[in-house]
Amino acid sequence: MFEIIPNWHPVFVHFTVALLSLTVGFHILYPFLPEGRIKQQFEILARWDLWLGTGFGIITAIAGWFAYNSVVHNSTLSHAAMTDHRNWALATLALFIVLSVYSLWRVRSRSQPGYIFLGTLLLAGMMLGSTAWRGAEVVYRHGIGVISLPQNESGEHGHASHDHSTPVDNDHNVDTTALQEDAGHQDEGSQIHSATDDIHHETESQMPEDTAENHDHESHQH
Repeated sequence: MFEIIPNWHPVFVHFTVALLSLTVGFHILYPFLPEGRIKQQFEILARWDLWLGTGFGIITAIAGWFAYNSVVHNSTLSHAAMTDHRNWALATLALFIVLSVYSLWRVRSRSQPGYIFLGTLLLAGMMLGSTAWRGAEVVYRHGIGVISLPQNESGEHGHASHDHSTPVDNDHNVDTTALQEDAGHQDEGSQIHSATDDIHHETESQMPEDTAENHDHESHQH
């Protein structure tokens, strides 16, 4: 099986957060819809999102447990952040499991969801958001599970200054010494050519004066 870095937890967690967030939204909107086919569709979507989201949540928690005990971290602060995220995740998952079991029982008994169920589901949704926020803090603030970070060559915050249109081939090194020597020869040739042009122009400017002096000297002799 191909390797997922750092493990499968980041893969399953997106399905968990998406499905459980949808079930909260569908359940909250369901009582305010008029009777009809759309309301029935909302109820079906809300149930299946709750059941599937809880199932993915269990898989996510198992993968997260392995991640908690295997990823590299090098400070007490990052370990505390991981532990806080784990505790919130377990509490949130436990609450959604209870809600899923109650939802299954409600379907079997053909009863409508009450306000206690909806309030508890809304609380579970807020806990889900808090858990996801803490998970993002673990990765993006503490760098847990990240192999490498991009180096900012410009020394400034934000997007480094570089050219996107020119690809950099790291496998082939350019012989900069040869390029510098070629540039040096070109500069030397340019200097010699410039000096030759100056001498030529100076000679041309002096030629009329010399010719005039020779003409005056010949007239004086006569």
